[in-house]
Amino acid sequence: MNPETITLVKDSWATVAPISEQAAGLFYGRLFEIYPEVRPMFKGDMKEQGNKLVVMLTTVVNALDNLDPLIPTIKKMGARHAGYGVHDGDYAKVADALLWTLGQGLGDDFTPEVKNAWVCAYSALADTMKAGAAEAT
Repeated sequence: MNPETITLVKDSWATVAPISEQAAGLFYGRLFEIYPEVRPMFKGDMKEQGNKLVVMLTTVVNALDNLDPLIPTIKKMGARHAGYGVHDGDYAKVADALLWTLGQGLGDDFTPEVKNAWVCAYSALADTMKAGAAEAT
């Protein structure tokens, strides 16, 4: 990722982070609305799940300048998710819900440039998780 992409993701996340609990609720609400088939994968407390999502996104966003040290952790997360029944196609579903949620949280600040930056960042995360899932099988 280039420095401009990283800056766009970091700056937009700084806007969403203060409303992260609400954003997580919006995210899961949207995910289950448009992809009800993924709902059975989530068996625990959804507030706790939302907190995990926010922590993971914050960790990745903060590490965008140097993701290499985080790659083994992201791959392990991908392997764990495969164990929960997550398939490669599910990552696109999460992307849809994530981009929608960011649009809700950022409003007019969710410009095409910001959206493209998030697509790039999320794609890197999802590709690394999928690689971890593939290595685990």
